[in-house]
Parts: sequence; structure tokens; C-alpha cells
Amino acid sequence: MKKLLRSPIALFFLALAAVTAGIATYRQLYMVAPEQQYRLQAVEKGEISQAVSANGTINPVTLVNVGTQVSGTVKKLYVDFNSKVEKGQVLLELDDALLAAQQKQSLANVQSANASLELTTANEARMRSLFAQEYISRQELDTAIQAKKAAEAQLQLAHATVEKDRANLAYSVIRSPVSGVVVDRSVDVGQTVAASLQTPTLFKIAQDLSKMQIDANFAEADIGSIRVGQTVRFTVDAFAGRNFQGVVKLIRLNPTTVQNVVTYDVVINVDNPEQILLPGMTAYVSITVAERKDVLLVPNAALRFKPANAGNQKPAANQPGTAMKGGNGKPKRDAFSGKVYVLEQGELVPVSVSLGITDNRNTEIVAGELKADDQVVVGDAQAADKSKSSSGAGSRPPMRMF
Repeated sequence: MKKLLRSPIALFFLALAAVTAGIATYRQLYMVAPEQQYRLQAVEKGEISQAVSANGTINPVTLVNVGTQVSGTVKKLYVDFNSKVEKGQVLLELDDALLAAQQKQSLANVQSANASLELTTANEARMRSLFAQEYISRQELDTAIQAKKAAEAQLQLAHATVEKDRANLAYSVIRSPVSGVVVDRSVDVGQTVAASLQTPTLFKIAQDLSKMQIDANFAEADIGSIRVGQTVRFTVDAFAGRNFQGVVKLIRLNPTTVQNVVTYDVVINVDNPEQILLPGMTAYVSITVAERKDVLLVPNAALRFKPANAGNQKPAANQPGTAMKGGNGKPKRDAFSGKVYVLEQGELVPVSVSLGITDNRNTEIVAGELKADDQVVVGDAQAADKSKSSSGAGSRPPMRMF
């Protein structure tokens, strides 16, 4: 018996049995089941909506810039920031000393022109009498008639100058063209304003702060799904946690290009009955452009998941974001197909699906071999555990040094 145990064949079988038992024990203790290697999530049925987002600025619907047509020094100021004004109300008065003197000069010119007209009228009458008696020639009579007409024209010109100076004098009193609220004042008492080449802006008046509008810049990739009349939801930093609503009023056709990025201005009407939305506030706008009900929904994490050995594989033709080559040799992006992985008998199996709209968390499944309650792989469980442990270690408070 001892000789049999010492034989090489017997020793080999004993070693093989020990190794087999060790492997079996290792697998039982340390190997993880395929279901535990990956994080799984069920495909569900539900509702989904797709939205486009942008930032914008809240502005009054009508903002009137009040300027001046004459130059002068500000003598009196009747309104300030946030003042409510009515149409025709006096806002400001300029020093009118020079304008009043100019009007007096024009009135004196009227009197001088009137006296000249009286003289030429009398002279014409005498010339007509002398011409009838054949004491003067026809040319002398015509000269007297022409002098009277010139005096009449000079009188009309003097009257027109008076009207102009009277209007300029009236322009020294700045009145509100609309009813509203003063949102900006650019002058102070004693300041000189010059209306020469460009009319200076003295005030900005918002006609109605209960009706506001948002000017939001949307990317050209999103502008095709925006329509006039769509409901808009937005928030502002001043009222965190509160949602406001508006309606798309206009998509302006004038694009803005900054560093080769093209955007379009979308005008959104907003009701502001409480007048808590102020001009200049930043609005974070979201417009729902598509909605689906009772559809299959797959997590976006499942569409992003790739097995560890996928780096050595060629990208599938229906993988989202894969550049395909068409007949003309130019790359073409296929944004409506994707691939997810399921577990079958402990193995990862790819499943091709056709995609619809997305809300950045879930994506609609339009066609494919998936059905409700199917389990799809959304990530690697071991990688998730490592990230949790590393984040936990990194969250420890630093040791206090004395």
C-alpha cells in the first residue's frame, strides 16, 4: 500500500484533486455571480417629454427712450427712478433763457417785416396812381409790385421763425410720451445736455411692467422644434424654487454668430401681475417640444454602457453617436438608433433598439426586441463600489494641525 502511494501516478492524481478542490472553493468564496457583476435596471412604460433650454433676459414689452431736441442745462427735475408717470407729465425743465431770447428776436423781426410790408404796399399804391396818369413807366410799377411781394414773403418767413422758436422753447420742458414707470434716469440738475448729432437719452420709461418679455438665445440645433404659441416654463435666481410660465411670441429671423456658434432670439411673452419680475433679470427657460405617453423607456445609462472589452471591438452600426459612411463617403450621424446589453445565461448580449425622444434621463424605445420589465445593464457594480469607496475616503475631514 505504501508503495502504491509513493508512485508518481498516485501523487499526480492527489495533486490534481487538491487543485480541483481549491479552485472549487475559490469560486464558491470569491467568484461573483454575473447578476452581481453589473447594475441592472428594468425597462418601464410611462410618459416622457423632451425640452430645449436656454438663458434669457427679462425686458419690458415697450421701453421708451425719452430724449431732448434742444440743448441746455437741466434746471428742474421732477421724477426719479421708479417714479410712476402719466402721458404728458412734466419730467424735466431745461434753462430756457437763450430760447426765450431767440423767440423775442424773432418777434421783433416780425414787426420789422410788417413795417416793410406797409411801406411797400403804400409805395405800390402810389406807383399805380402815377402809372395811370402816365407819369412813370411800366417797369417802375413792376418794381414796386415785386417789392411788395418780397415784403410779404419776408413777413411770412418771420412768422415761421417765431413758430420754430416757440416750438424750441416748448421743447425745453420734457414731457412723458407714455404712461409707465421710470426705470432709468441719465441726468441730474445742473448737467448740460447737447442735442447736436445724436439725441441724448434722458430717461427710460417702461410702459407696462405687468406685461414683460424674455429675449432668449436658442441654438440653431434647437430652433427647428420651437413654434409660436408653445408654453414656456422658466425660473429666476431671485425666486428660487418658483416656476413661472410664458408663451412663445416670436422667433426673430436675425441670427447671432459668436465664435461660429449660431443662435436665434426667441421672444417670450410673460404675465407679471405681481410685478415681481424686474427688467434685467436672468431667466432660465425650458420649452417642451415633444411628449409621449405609455411608451417603453430605457435609462440613458444603459445606452452609454459598454463592456470592458468593447475597446477592442469595432463600433456597431446602430450604436448611438457612431459615424456611418454613406454612399458619398461623407460621415453621417445616426441619432435614432442605439444598443443596450442584457444578461442571458450569465453572458452579456447586445440588443439593438430604435430611439425616440429623451429627457436626458430616459429615452423612448420606438422599436426593438426589448419589452417592459426586461433588465438592462446600466453599469459595472464593481466600478460603482470603487467610486463609492474613493468618494467616501475623499470626504473625510482633514486632520487638524496644531
